[in-house]
Amino acid sequence: MIQDTHVSLAHGNGGRRMRELIDGIFSRHLANPDLDTHADAVRINPPAGDLLFTTDGFTVQPLEFPGGDIGSLAVHGTVNDLAVSGAVPRYLALNAFIEEGLELALLERIVASLARTARDCGVRVVAGDTKVVQRGQGGGIYLATTGIGVRPPAIDLGLHQIRPGDRILVSGPVGDHGVAVMLAREQFGMRGDLRSDAASVLDLAQALLPLTGLRFMRDPTRGGLATVLHEIALACNLEVRVQETRIPVRDPVRSVCEILGYDPLYLACEGRVVAVIAPEQADSAQAAWQVLPSGREAAIIGIVSQGNPLLVLETELGGSRVLEELEDDPLPRIC
Repeated sequence: MIQDTHVSLAHGNGGRRMRELIDGIFSRHLANPDLDTHADAVRINPPAGDLLFTTDGFTVQPLEFPGGDIGSLAVHGTVNDLAVSGAVPRYLALNAFIEEGLELALLERIVASLARTARDCGVRVVAGDTKVVQRGQGGGIYLATTGIGVRPPAIDLGLHQIRPGDRILVSGPVGDHGVAVMLAREQFGMRGDLRSDAASVLDLAQALLPLTGLRFMRDPTRGGLATVLHEIALACNLEVRVQETRIPVRDPVRSVCEILGYDPLYLACEGRVVAVIAPEQADSAQAAWQVLPSGREAAIIGIVSQGNPLLVLETELGGSRVLEELEDDPLPRIC
């Protein structure tokens, strides 16, 4: 058992206290048949199919927020990248960069949450590493993850599949995560009970895979919905046109954005999917999402068409305006 109450540099020196940290917190919560903390590499036996590989890093303040924490966020963020690519997530590797002075009780809550989320998502943490950095050189804890998933060989999703006339869907309200994290910081004298949308999107992704007209999926994290739509326009050299009245935004998110001058279309989501699909299957895709608890507010929000590679918003008042690419961070780092 660990006798310390806070992380010290000695917990990263490779000796007894590092072993106690790994065995007492990480191994205890992440234990599974594939995890061997005494090996430099691990053997995995994935099922047949195309192996998809992704990596990501996570830094958020506060480390715990309504609807999640950096541990659950790391799992969701990694499995979602695999899910929207058409894969079933299977394995994770975890790197933890811990700041000297972090309370061990907080570290244990984060690791326990990460382990619980991994189990819920059906993935195993099979390898990892820990590093301790000096006080003041980190935000408490940073996490880096690598994920492996398996995709049926027949699935081919990507920007190269998108055609003029295709419809754009979003699986639910946008901006929840960005505003929830900001309110958790109690900045600008504002508080609220809005929860992050952080969640696995595997059910949403799997629901659309049987549709032959599915072209592309992406989870709109940093930069939000608008950034994904810009990527589509620029990569495909096509115009993306969306209707403001069709984009779901919760009232608390809209109110905060109006007060502070933010645009919810640029705020991070951590449990939503943007999909592009052939026009004749758009209604079927929306219906497939709306029967799921996480997709009840799914909406068809726009169209891809011939024209200049721009993102155009048709406003509630009947006009239209070009939405520019994100230049500066609209908020401090939130994912």
